[in-house]
Amino acid sequence: MNRRAFLSAMTSTLLAAPLVAARIGVLANGTAPTEAHRHEAFRQGLNELGYVEGRNIVIEYRYAEGKSERFPALAAELVRLNVDVGRRS
Repeated sequence: MNRRAFLSAMTSTLLAAPLVAARIGVLANGTAPTEAHRHEAFRQGLNELGYVEGRNIVIEYRYAEGKSERFPALAAELVRLNVDVGRRS
């Protein structure tokens, strides 16, 4: 196989491969507006480590809205989404 054929095959393979992103589950006690500052700091910290939401990570947010009894159902939902790592804010 010559160099051109090899590079063509590799490029085709890379373009055809699905982009895999890590999926992070965030379970928060508040609401989206009340947790916004925490989530922004979390995203900023991830960015400093080279992770960019929408590019190489997906963050799934779930909000209990101050109702702790909602935690089990929200946590189960994140488990069903098969998140790679979870975080409680």
